[in-house]
Amino acid sequence: MDATWEVLDVGGAVLVQDGGRAGLMHQGVPPGGALVPEWLAAANRAVGNAWSAAALECFGRLELRLRGRSAWVSVDGRAFQVEEGGRVSVPAPDAAVVRYVAVEGGLALPEVLGGRGTLPVARFGGLEGRMLKRGDVLPLGTGGGARVEAGTALSLESDVRVVLGPDLGFFGAGTAEVLLESTFTVSDLSDRVGMRLHGPKLPQADVGSGLSGPMVRGAIQVPSSGEAIVLGPDHPTMGGYPVLAVVIRADWGALAARRPGAPVRFRAVDLDEARDIWSRRTPL
Repeated sequence: MDATWEVLDVGGAVLVQDGGRAGLMHQGVPPGGALVPEWLAAANRAVGNAWSAAALECFGRLELRLRGRSAWVSVDGRAFQVEEGGRVSVPAPDAAVVRYVAVEGGLALPEVLGGRGTLPVARFGGLEGRMLKRGDVLPLGTGGGARVEAGTALSLESDVRVVLGPDLGFFGAGTAEVLLESTFTVSDLSDRVGMRLHGPKLPQADVGSGLSGPMVRGAIQVPSSGEAIVLGPDHPTMGGYPVLAVVIRADWGALAARRPGAPVRFRAVDLDEARDIWSRRTPL
């Protein structure tokens, strides 16, 4: 009998995610991947998987049953053994917006364009390109290496570091200072495409025509309304709003994990500092 997860109950959005699909933006495919890469990596390593193995990204509660074999399972990087036929109840996230559930061997769903993660905006990957529902059955892989339990803590209150630009000329005088001197809060309209922030308006300059250009995760786009939108893993590959700043790679997870209503403050660093901060981080 092949090993599977049986989904017994779901209370909120749950989807399959992995390390993402790098290098396909020129074909219109966003990178995707885990909303909080550090937590996906911790969950996978705790059960002996590669950091980028397919796991479950849970925005709500979840109940599963393991079929076909026993296995190591981790929730938020804390590992435990589950016997064949055993149930796993995963509470809804509390302090953060999401949590990760990994199983030894990973989820053996088909690869689509080099990844197993769900890309809801394109309706492919994961299980039929959609969120999980009661009655779904997910095939499990085999194997797994040495289990490594590492810390999963991220500072969800510290300043989020950004590199200013590239479109500073599209904004009014003092707009960058407003971004760096104000406190914003996470909107409940945020999703994997982008995090909307409530706070002071970020005025654009009167530059006439708009612009269109390639986008990246962490870009802070500002539409004419003056609202800040921080692009997430499922961001559009092209955008028509100017970018005031870009969140550095090292702070993606610490920002994305924040719940609606959480405060966000930004601090500017230069490009060399951003690279140095990333080089000193524990590799995923």
